[in-house]
Amino acid sequence: MSTASGRLGPVEGAVVLLHQRTAEAPRAGRTDHRGVQKSFPLTLEAHIDHLPRGKPIEVSFQDKARIGQKNGRTRIWARKGTRPRVPADQRYENAYLFGATCPKRGVGAALMLPHARQMHLNEISHAVARRAHAVVQMDRAGWHKTDKLKVPKSLTIILLLSRAPELNPVENVWQYLRQNWLSNSVFETYDDILDAGCEAWTKLVAQLRLITSIGIRDWAHAGQQSSRLV
Repeated sequence: MSTASGRLGPVEGAVVLLHQRTAEAPRAGRTDHRGVQKSFPLTLEAHIDHLPRGKPIEVSFQDKARIGQKNGRTRIWARKGTRPRVPADQRYENAYLFGATCPKRGVGAALMLPHARQMHLNEISHAVARRAHAVVQMDRAGWHKTDKLKVPKSLTIILLLSRAPELNPVENVWQYLRQNWLSNSVFETYDDILDAGCEAWTKLVAQLRLITSIGIRDWAHAGQQSSRLV
């Protein structure tokens, strides 16, 4: 289990790196989601209309990533003219890193398990600021829509469009973790996979401005000036 939280201010002079760019939709059938982004303030208001007017609202995102022995490879530094080798593993042991971030506050909550589901929602609720309420945006995985899921009172779920990973900045978090700490590695055991995932997440949240620089989306935080949003 790995959880972390921290508070930070706005990022000044930020440079857009590869992991900070919005994740792309699949090329086949790519859709323009600007209408969804433009209408998000109305969608948000409809989901939190039942809450007291003075209740602070956090905007968060959730997703999961598979981490395993059949690992990815990324570019590495090498002497000019050489052809560096990187390790590769064909075994299939894996686990899932369930992660959620609140970009505006710069906090994150994660669990590294074969499956988390209800446990991760509970973990996210523990990271919500005192007396606040969090709106958690996530994809339309089957367990996100089941009646068996018990949503904590401090959370409200908004389901993103299907096949639209570019709307979820946690996709860019996974990209950052893989590029910097997870790829080009061989994990001998299942415990090694768990340790690598937890260590990568801990490093992520230890860099205080990183969650904000990766995760802020203008369309999702356009109403952040409202006294109701934090």
